[in-house]
Amino acid sequence: MNRFYFDHNATTPVSPEVLEALEPVLREVYGNASSIHHYGQAAKQRLEEARRQVAALIRAEPQEIVLLSGGTEADNLAILGTVRNSPHPERHVITTTIEHPAVLGACAQLEREGAAVTYVRVGSDGVADPEDIRRALRPETVLVSVMHANNELGTVQPIADIARLAHEAGAVFHSDGVQALGKVPVDLAALGVDLYSMSGHKIYAPKGVGALYVRQGTQLAPILFGGPHERGRRAGTENVAGAVALGRAAEWLKENLDAETARVRALRDRLERGILGRVPAVEVNGGHAPRTPNTTSIRFEGIQGEALVIALDLKGFAVSSGAACSSGAVEPSHVLTAIGLPPDQARATIRFSLGRSNTVEQVDALVEAVAELAAHLRRVSTAHV
Repeated sequence: MNRFYFDHNATTPVSPEVLEALEPVLREVYGNASSIHHYGQAAKQRLEEARRQVAALIRAEPQEIVLLSGGTEADNLAILGTVRNSPHPERHVITTTIEHPAVLGACAQLEREGAAVTYVRVGSDGVADPEDIRRALRPETVLVSVMHANNELGTVQPIADIARLAHEAGAVFHSDGVQALGKVPVDLAALGVDLYSMSGHKIYAPKGVGALYVRQGTQLAPILFGGPHERGRRAGTENVAGAVALGRAAEWLKENLDAETARVRALRDRLERGILGRVPAVEVNGGHAPRTPNTTSIRFEGIQGEALVIALDLKGFAVSSGAACSSGAVEPSHVLTAIGLPPDQARATIRFSLGRSNTVEQVDALVEAVAELAAHLRRVSTAHV
């Protein structure tokens, strides 16, 4: 049986060009990048080359890139590091109700430490209103954190407008860019963010490597303690091989993003048209908002999303009923309930996220499978009523 992967927002396969770059580093570049001998300096050179490649993709300076273990660490360093570094006796943070658990968990930790956090609601389209952010600002607001693109809906947030409001209020602005990088152009100079989180395994590099953009002059308290690595911002021996993989993935995106974005958007739109044309009583969540080109969140009335995920997997199609980090949870997705869906509708939602390996033939086969299985599951459900 052929198997086709439509869950790229959860993770991506390591790409051929990344594997090619990674193999000789794992085999030959084993020095510690902090060592001054030949082996250490060879590792240091590869590390700095990767830093330049990541910076070039997002129009930043290499010294503004902190290499670390992934998106969760990047979010934690940005949020905890900013607020703990603040001299304000009263510290206030603004975020949204649809953020990734890495952001929500860091904010919950700050609340335990005595900070105040405002969780701004989003509209039914899954997009935050900058005016709601403006109204939430206080004199003691030290940080605003709003994701660039949502992992479940694909909705793209107006982060340039929100960054401007945050700066007018004297606050630092952070954006979790894990689901935007590699899907939409990211020009941090134009967006005006101070901190931007990135993850390698969402852009065809391995798991365990990521980066945090830190605008020059932005101050952070470290959350890991040890040596003075990464200009004192992230202690620990650098993952040189992971950094090389991340850098090569960034380099490929810089060269190919426009063409790949157009190709994947056409596939995503074909998938949506096919399902909406073949399956009754379905709706795209956030479908009228700006979205990443690879993501669609579709609600199937009267069907348990988990049942459809399992049935599709048995047919050879990998999809998701929500975020991978929440799979298996009894509660419905916090993102879907945040846009106003009742629990039964949230549980009836499937996320399809496309990537480099997907083709027209795969999309058409997926549409056929969804139509067949949705009809079957509804018949079964009706028979048991």
